[in-house]
Amino acid sequence: MVPFQNTRANDKGVSEAIGFMLIFGIVIAGIGLVTLYGYPLLIQQQVGADEKIMEKNMIVLQNDLKSLAYKTVPFKETSLKIGGGSLTVYNSSYTPSTFKIDITDQAGVTYLSNPFQSGDLRYESVSAETDISLQNGAVVMRPRIGQGSTMLAEPRWFYDGKTQTMVINLVNITSKDLMAKEGIGTVQMILGDTNYTYVSISPASNPVKVKYTPDPLQDYSVAWDNYFTKTLGMVPDGSPGIYRLPNVKTLVIKKYEVQIKNI
Repeated sequence: MVPFQNTRANDKGVSEAIGFMLIFGIVIAGIGLVTLYGYPLLIQQQVGADEKIMEKNMIVLQNDLKSLAYKTVPFKETSLKIGGGSLTVYNSSYTPSTFKIDITDQAGVTYLSNPFQSGDLRYESVSAETDISLQNGAVVMRPRIGQGSTMLAEPRWFYDGKTQTMVINLVNITSKDLMAKEGIGTVQMILGDTNYTYVSISPASNPVKVKYTPDPLQDYSVAWDNYFTKTLGMVPDGSPGIYRLPNVKTLVIKKYEVQIKNI
């Protein structure tokens, strides 16, 4: 007598290949989800990290510039990583200046032979669409698409209300050639020509006017407006970009030239 065998009708459909395909499909779907949602987040974090690093690097370069201008250090050299964009030197003598300023009094007497143009050491982020500029001793930032700007580090201007003395430091960035760098770079700076102007204003109630003219393609007027009005206490004088600081008895204007030798 043949023993009874319980044979399932679907046993012939069981295969290792089917299990492998199911597991393989789940793995591929997981990789696809990570690529679709996780990779853009990683890129965004990397872009934000590059931008933060360059903010710190630009402040380091500002400190180098201060050492040259105010401490009479003859030479400064700083190595830095330039990620997500490029660092470019824009000489004010042959490129549009992002910072152009003229200083007069109420009677229209000018204290600069020509409107001062500061030049520009600028980081241009390709991925973040952001520009960070070292201009006239300040570090400012602006989105390339959109409006507005902010000042990350202030320049060294000073007003003493007791002695009615205003000190304006103007720093001009120059170079022999248009230079740009990506990746790892070494910024070399030397101190060039310096010039001092000391003016006694009479009467002291004659307000000093500062006229700031931005480059339309590199407009940092919001950042400088906040600095003039909130930090220095200047008052807008009706026309855009014109500010006055009343009760200036002594005006000191110091001009420094900082030459970028290499980046």
